[in-house]
Amino acid sequence: MPRPAAQDVVIGVSGARKSFRIPREATHTLKEHALHPFRRRGHDEFTALEDVSFDVRRGEFYGVVGRNGSGKSTLLKCLAGIYGLDRGRIVIDGRMSTFIELGVGFNPDLAARDNVIMNGIMLGLTAREAQARYDQIIDFAELREFQELKLKNYSSGMYVRLAFSVAIQVEADILLVDEVLAVGDANFQQKCFDVFNDLRDAGQTVLFVTHDMGSVTRMCDRALLLEHGNVVMIGEPDAVANRYLELNFAREQASSEPEVQAAPAVSTAEDAPVEAGQSWIENDRGEHVSTCIQGQRYSFVMTVHPLAELRDPAFTVLVLNEHHQDMLVATTAFDRSGEGRYEAGEPFDLAVTFDPRFRPGRYSCTLIVGHPGSGKTELTRCDGVLSFVISGPHATGGLTDLPNELTLRRAELRVEQAAPRT
Repeated sequence: MPRPAAQDVVIGVSGARKSFRIPREATHTLKEHALHPFRRRGHDEFTALEDVSFDVRRGEFYGVVGRNGSGKSTLLKCLAGIYGLDRGRIVIDGRMSTFIELGVGFNPDLAARDNVIMNGIMLGLTAREAQARYDQIIDFAELREFQELKLKNYSSGMYVRLAFSVAIQVEADILLVDEVLAVGDANFQQKCFDVFNDLRDAGQTVLFVTHDMGSVTRMCDRALLLEHGNVVMIGEPDAVANRYLELNFAREQASSEPEVQAAPAVSTAEDAPVEAGQSWIENDRGEHVSTCIQGQRYSFVMTVHPLAELRDPAFTVLVLNEHHQDMLVATTAFDRSGEGRYEAGEPFDLAVTFDPRFRPGRYSCTLIVGHPGSGKTELTRCDGVLSFVISGPHATGGLTDLPNELTLRRAELRVEQAAPRT
């Protein structure tokens, strides 16, 4: 069904700040207090959120993403009223239900039925509603055969499946969800996705915290990216997911100069060796990067230092994955575009431009300089010239993530006409 077009704000956050006092020296026992009553115990201040502002509209599926320690869970607990703000304002318009700590309030010494009814009442259901929904809850959790077992004998997966199944029964205007789609095995996770897809299609307002960029791009209308408690960006899910992956994989560099990595030259002939110098990855704007995003165009550039005269060599660049499999082979061996005379001591740049459609992970580059012609006989091989990361919102499990379109077609019933009898 079409999404609601309402634009009224149901969650408004303005200038939110939240900090915590962290003691420099922890005191764990009463004896320590008694022996050192006047010892000064200083505190450090940790700022979890700083000047965070955003709004969520009615019927919107809103994602909140960020690395560990970025302030996502603190923000959710402030929205839920668990923490108070040091400064700023939060306005909530509607009844809210939180999926933050699944299973809070469960009694491990009781069986599933008693826990379902008590937890349902704590979440806002009446006793009659909780009892009426018990069968639906226990079947969704796939725990019918374990319903008489005490919760202390449940596995962690069974425990959170039951808790999730209870939580989704609560009728609320706004749902706050913290990483609950990682519940259970693959089959149950898909059931969780189906529930949230139904909520999304029904126009339920959901604020969704996750590390899974696939979930963000798949379900969210907009997304917010936090880093060290600050808002980095708010925008379309694809753009936010890509920016998150850049932050997650990028390495800090001391200067704007290309990063030089050790690339030992392993020469198979003494008459024409070369050395690999500086190497880097640059985007289509010429900026040096250490992380490549799927679907964008990049160039691998390396400075080559001939140590002797080269005549009509064949240059080959290999891009290898972490298992040392050749993912890309770029060579001049066939079109002879690398032919010419290269003087010793006169460096030149070699560049390979490509669109990284490989699955997310770390990759390395190897340079091979070969004899004229096929280039199969190596003059020089430089392994590990450069290491870089490819990231993307989806990881299908294949070696590559090539663009594709999967369609389903309902087969038409075909009835063959019988041949007339003779």
